[in-house]
Amino acid sequence: MAATATQVPTCLSPPQPTSCGVKLLAESSSTTIPSNFTFTNDPTASIADSLPTIDFSLLTSANPDQRSKAIHLLAKACEEWGFFVLVNHGIPKTLLKAIIDASSEYFELPEEERRRYEPKSPSDPIKAGTGRLIDTENQRVHLWRDYIKCYVHPEFHCPHKPLMLRDILFEFCERTRLLARKLIHVIGEKLELEQEYVDEALDLDSTFQLFAANMYPLCPQPDQAIGIPPHTDPGLFTFLIHNGVDGLQIEHDGKWFNADSPNDSILVNVADHLQIFSNGRYKSVKHRAVVNNERERVSVVVSNGPSGETVVGPAAPLVMKDGRSLYQPMKYTDYMDSLLTKCRLNGGTILEQLMIKEDNSADYY
Repeated sequence: MAATATQVPTCLSPPQPTSCGVKLLAESSSTTIPSNFTFTNDPTASIADSLPTIDFSLLTSANPDQRSKAIHLLAKACEEWGFFVLVNHGIPKTLLKAIIDASSEYFELPEEERRRYEPKSPSDPIKAGTGRLIDTENQRVHLWRDYIKCYVHPEFHCPHKPLMLRDILFEFCERTRLLARKLIHVIGEKLELEQEYVDEALDLDSTFQLFAANMYPLCPQPDQAIGIPPHTDPGLFTFLIHNGVDGLQIEHDGKWFNADSPNDSILVNVADHLQIFSNGRYKSVKHRAVVNNERERVSVVVSNGPSGETVVGPAAPLVMKDGRSLYQPMKYTDYMDSLLTKCRLNGGTILEQLMIKEDNSADYY
């Protein structure tokens, strides 16, 4: 039985390659998809007219009134949507285009070159493949995408080819890392947390940063396949840009919305550990990547987390203010490992399992 839209998969298993990439399957001119890709879903969604737009230049403005209003809008976006479109962020348009172009060139490499990075373990610093999920019927379903993932901080890793990728990726990740840190400082300020406390509590000098590029080829049956199923992200803030083809959808008030973002902007979402650190004030919401039969989509994602060794729990000053902690603390690397090895097939997420109930108990797996 294929997974359906109401049967939300709860765990992405360690990525496994297919006998060939999805791009090659898409180029085979078949009008149907292989059965092991079948994930029945409804990819339609509403337009999110009210998705917040945050002007980063106002967050750093010398005008105190402008800055205060911008910080208020940022906090409201993190509370109500968990997503926002970031504009005037300072990353050059040329660099945004270059990282998309270099990523697209990677997916044009011969299959044997990309097979060099087939994952042998979840901890491999560079991984490539298609990915698969385990649905509620305990069946493996492959995702309609090809990907490359690299750990880029505190140690930098990058595929050998294409040659143009390394320098572009290094600059892009450095700039996004600084941008994420500034956003975390601003949101910490709104929470009345000292910047020094935030830096130390999350060990932001050694932040764990992951880069991923995704290729979603044309799909002959978009309602029978999924790019990435509904999920939340680990980390603090996740950044996303794309090649002008939308496909990301977010869940808001029980409905799905298209998260369209203009060229040269960055789509940002609150991730699990910002929800934990804020003691539930800011929301990490489910989102998914759908596919289409008209245009090939390429997305670039950067996940910005605390350091791998950091034990992340609610900020102590917020716990004192709230009277109790809403989440169990957990080391970040253990959290990442749990996403692959300890997920339950019951619709729950690791974030939900760390929630402390009113009786002061927590779910364990």
